[in-house]
Amino acid sequence: MNIFASLKTELQQYMTGNELASIEKAYEFSKKAHGDQIRYSGEPYITHPVAVALILAEMRMDVETITAAILHDVIEDTSVNTTNIINQFGQEVSNLVDGVTKLTQINFENHAQAQAENFRKMIMAMASDIRIILVKLADRLHNMRTIHGLPAKKRRRIALETLEIFAPIANRLGMHAFRVELEDLGFRALYPLRYKILKTAVEKAGGNRHEIMALIETQIREAITKAQLSSVNLSSRGKHLYSIYKKMHEKHLSFSEIMDVYGFRITVGKVDTCYRVLGLLHGLFKPISQRFKDYIAIPKANGYQSLHTILFGPYGVPIEAQIRTEEMHKVAENGIAAHWLYKTEKKALHDVQSRANAWLQGMVEMDQSARNSLEFIEHVKSDLFPDEVYVF
Repeated sequence: MNIFASLKTELQQYMTGNELASIEKAYEFSKKAHGDQIRYSGEPYITHPVAVALILAEMRMDVETITAAILHDVIEDTSVNTTNIINQFGQEVSNLVDGVTKLTQINFENHAQAQAENFRKMIMAMASDIRIILVKLADRLHNMRTIHGLPAKKRRRIALETLEIFAPIANRLGMHAFRVELEDLGFRALYPLRYKILKTAVEKAGGNRHEIMALIETQIREAITKAQLSSVNLSSRGKHLYSIYKKMHEKHLSFSEIMDVYGFRITVGKVDTCYRVLGLLHGLFKPISQRFKDYIAIPKANGYQSLHTILFGPYGVPIEAQIRTEEMHKVAENGIAAHWLYKTEKKALHDVQSRANAWLQGMVEMDQSARNSLEFIEHVKSDLFPDEVYVF
């Protein structure tokens, strides 16, 4: 099955016949515009915008966003202009394509003022229509998945941009799944040897701890059943590689000193059940008191909510448990994108959208008060990158 067939299969699950026809029209238009262009991998160029559209279709994005994804490189890379897009697909799609096109010039090798100005453009584009940054994030994700074909110098530059700009923006919008994949792909491209060594260490430790994890899971399930708690789902989870590396690097720790490499995620039906499950876990295993965090009572800035606790399991093995409702989990994984994915007015989804909009409005106000792009970046970076110091 070719990639456009995969896209159509995905879109058929939620789009109307007229919308599908519009997408097919965009595909034929983009395919003709890109002509014989090929990627570094040797694949026809059209496979890239279609792959970007597929990522967005999996998020259940609307027809305008999918259309813009398929067309997102035609102005930059072909003879097509904005007027052509408006005439064929309308003003809304044109605005999205134009917004994404303006975000193609971020380059860490430029001088400081240009670098700051490009970053400002990205923030302002997000503020005008959040869908623009979702297309750009999907674009970056597919480029990172296929980065192996690029020259080494370009790979490193794109990986650095990904870790320092795109992954933090995904995080700020609450899009955990995007952030994790972007970070791990960026880590692998920027530091391939470190990535390989750490991946091997994690896999080895995982094999050694398999029996212990299985024992802990059995004990937790038995306690939940005994307490007669319903709608409780338990799954094992591992910390992603870049977050392990970052913690080791920043805190000067060895791999064996990282306490939350492995753990469990527990999702429940109601908020009060989160705290009941927490009580059960603390009754089963000794908690590390200073490592407990209640993000339900005090959510993170991006709307993330969950209880985090680290426990001493059998043989003193530290295990992290995250406890949240199903609704909180949807928001935790998808952030602002949950608005399209679940099409519901539930409070948690509404809250994360409100937080994102409030943050973006704050960025607009910062831009208006800043004397220049460099000053704007100074204001923004402490918000977007609270744990890092970046020199522009």
